[in-house]
Amino acid sequence: MPKHLLPTTVVGSYPQPEWLVDRAMLATVVPRTRMHAMWRLPEEHLEEAQDDATIVAIRDMERAGIDIVTDGEIRRESYSNRFATALEGIDIDNPAMIKSRSGLETPVPRVVGKVRRSQPVELRDMEFLRRNTDRAAKITLPGPFTMSQQAKNEFYEDDEELAMAFAEAVNAEALDLQKAGADVIQLDEPWVRNNPELAKRYAVKAINRALQGITVPTVVHLCFGYAAVVPGSTKPAGYSFLAELSDTTADQISIEAAQPKLDLGVLKDLSSKKIMLGVLDLGNPEIETAAVVADRIRNGLKYVAAERLIPAPDCGMKYMPRHTAFGKLKAMCDAAATVRKEIS
Repeated sequence: MPKHLLPTTVVGSYPQPEWLVDRAMLATVVPRTRMHAMWRLPEEHLEEAQDDATIVAIRDMERAGIDIVTDGEIRRESYSNRFATALEGIDIDNPAMIKSRSGLETPVPRVVGKVRRSQPVELRDMEFLRRNTDRAAKITLPGPFTMSQQAKNEFYEDDEELAMAFAEAVNAEALDLQKAGADVIQLDEPWVRNNPELAKRYAVKAINRALQGITVPTVVHLCFGYAAVVPGSTKPAGYSFLAELSDTTADQISIEAAQPKLDLGVLKDLSSKKIMLGVLDLGNPEIETAAVVADRIRNGLKYVAAERLIPAPDCGMKYMPRHTAFGKLKAMCDAAATVRKEIS
């Protein structure tokens, strides 16, 4: 793990190449069920192509100066569906329909039996990442609360029971990822702020079960949705579920702050946590200057000690043009280096 102040990282995803995925198709939805038609290559060549694209993503992050890299989530159709649809008890062939966070009718998996993780899902991803970088490596998993909200429960007594079943599956996966060399494990939980009343009942309990026994640094990420899918004009100025995350066992909380111009005074409720602070506005196609990003980092330092601040993009960069994503990451790394010198 990096020893210097203000280590930079990414939320998870990086743009997938046009030769690998149909980006026009991808741009229409954040899939909950499988979207095999998105991939441009036949099954027999797909894994090799995904490996090659993953190396490109890793090298871009390294060239930009990112301290804690991911695999770019290149093998995923969305941040959550690859893991969720690999579990037993899930009927992915006969989807149900629910309303997405943006109000659209979305096909989702149906839970028709006991949710079990019968085999690793992202283990090879982590092993590949570990072999292909000497930097600190982070792997991401969908959070149990979010997965329970992205499926139709037709088996468990209530949604809490479903969320805890997902939490057990996530925990089994996370333990394997830790053994495979993950330096950081992140849970993506954007739906806690979509349904805060339900989240207040059992989200923390489910998150803590998912992280049980994990000894490497852990993160919970929440955001207001991909900038490409949720316009900035519709994003609230504050989180409806944030202070509650202080009760999780996660070491870090990752928040979107740049695009919604979040009042960072809310961070006082998370004084026990490190903060992965979103300092790149992914809704703006312009590449910020390092000076602009440095000001956002300095603003964060008004509320969070340098030892607890980790600059990052607002959200995953999956839907952006690759040159834009790289330019923004480079600006962030340059900005972090500038501010680091000021405070050292």
